[in-house]
Amino acid sequence: MWRFMTKKQIYHIIEWLIAAAACGYLVYRLVVFDDYASVWAGLRTMNAWQWGALALCVALMPLNMTIEAWRWKTLIPMPWLEAHRQVYYSKLAGLITPWKLGEYPARAVLMSSQPSAVSDQKSIWSRVLSMGAVGSATMTMAILIAGGIALIAQVLFMESLDAFVISYRYCNLFVAVLLLLIIALVLAPRLLRRWATVSHKLVLVSVGQSLVRLLCWCVQLGLVLYALGGLGDLGVLEILEQTAIYYLLVTITPNVPIAEVGVRGAWAILLFGTPNAALAGVLLWAINTLLPCLVWPFLRKNEK
Repeated sequence: MWRFMTKKQIYHIIEWLIAAAACGYLVYRLVVFDDYASVWAGLRTMNAWQWGALALCVALMPLNMTIEAWRWKTLIPMPWLEAHRQVYYSKLAGLITPWKLGEYPARAVLMSSQPSAVSDQKSIWSRVLSMGAVGSATMTMAILIAGGIALIAQVLFMESLDAFVISYRYCNLFVAVLLLLIIALVLAPRLLRRWATVSHKLVLVSVGQSLVRLLCWCVQLGLVLYALGGLGDLGVLEILEQTAIYYLLVTITPNVPIAEVGVRGAWAILLFGTPNAALAGVLLWAINTLLPCLVWPFLRKNEK
């Protein structure tokens, strides 16, 4: 059957198979989730300000995706609508692949299915995957920079013993990952020149854009924590500090996809000190992963 189809038709079939698999996985995750009682209990006790904070967090989801589209458009120039379409679609593929490894191949699938795509499909895949590696590395670098600065600040000012314990246990891992990223990004223009054009200026711009996206994540997490009463007496700067450290620890902590929610919940409870902090991570996952997955079919339907 495949030999009678054009490459464009094959890519469209793959596109919809990924979407169907992701939707099925989402339904499965919602069905097997066993802590809805805690979710409803948390929502029932929220006042108007807390509901407003939650609504603002949801409203920031498109901004979060727009920043990622901006990052992607910078790495591979393309129209804004196409960048958004690829970013939303890649959420579906990332949902059903370990460590979200399917995100960039999914963007290559969409790019390859375009009528204007070049005949050499290998060049598209090579460029997308090369730039995807750069995008992932710069996002991780931004998390390490922001989280490292926040962690050092807490240790220097001795704001909490937990910060000292965390820094001691994960210092070697943090330094190792940071050094590997620096080496990889410095060598990227030379290592990837066969498949894509990468410059040190482009890498620095991408790191800056990644810091902006991380700030959006931190603000969203802070809003969800406030909505669920999980912030305690923390001030604005302390919230940004703690959320930056949270994303740092989640990033460098070894885990497997099936245990990711548990890892996030454990770090959230340690840093913010309340059980509701773990619930905030689940809710933020739904906002930043479930909602984009639901949006993509509308973008796909409206494509001309």
